[in-house]
Amino acid sequence: MQNRLGFFGAGSMAEALLKGILSASVLAPEDIFVINRKNDDRLKFFEKTYGVNTTRDYGRLVGECGTLVIAVKPGDVKGIMLKIRDFLTQQHTIISVAAGITTSRIEEFAGKRIRVIRAMPNTSCQVKESATAIAAGRHAGRDDLEKAFRIFSSVGQVIKVDEKWLDAVTALSGSGPAYVYLMMEALTEAGMKEGLPREISYELAVQTVFGAAKMVKETGEHPVCLRKKVTSPGGTTMAGIETLERMGFTNCIIQAVNSAARRSREMMEGGSCGNS
Repeated sequence: MQNRLGFFGAGSMAEALLKGILSASVLAPEDIFVINRKNDDRLKFFEKTYGVNTTRDYGRLVGECGTLVIAVKPGDVKGIMLKIRDFLTQQHTIISVAAGITTSRIEEFAGKRIRVIRAMPNTSCQVKESATAIAAGRHAGRDDLEKAFRIFSSVGQVIKVDEKWLDAVTALSGSGPAYVYLMMEALTEAGMKEGLPREISYELAVQTVFGAAKMVKETGEHPVCLRKKVTSPGGTTMAGIETLERMGFTNCIIQAVNSAARRSREMMEGGSCGNS
């Protein structure tokens, strides 16, 4: 049981994690179980495509698997926990990727002492480039964190944090891809306004963002240093940077993260559930 993994949910996040786990040989297909609420076609797809086990029996999945991944919408977490809590033992580790649902809330739903890890990946896990933060609940130990680390390392980079920081993580790396996509949209639009065809402007915008991120990762240089290297006094880049700063670009990004973090805290405190 301890070497088997069960997924609650068969959406895009569960599939991305499953693909990463299998491609990195973290587990074999026969050691993975998947269940969802009602989409039989989706379960058939998982079984046929990845060779994993699928079931409609919540008790069977919990009985077969020592590690349980809660990969459903935040509003569905309580329902899942109420269905499985009678089958849970101290041998189980629960890993939740639901935004705004604390480990203590999951423990409360379980109604018993249970080991919980909370994780915040982002959509880039679909291309194995997620920035994922993981945090341990009060009953989880080093071994539980290592289980989560191995799982999420298969789809990108993993950082261990205190749970108190997960609202900031949600706002920064959880929502962050959307901020970058918005900037790419703006770059594309700007190129078109300067006369570039849409396709060319789009390709240049995408590659520019990709190349800039790759430069930071592969050179190890700080973004400030790299920015200064391409910003010659009186040059074209300087003209653009000055306009961005005059229009409050840096402050806008900071305020966006602040707003998203505040909303994450509101979701947790108010008991409402939403997506990252």
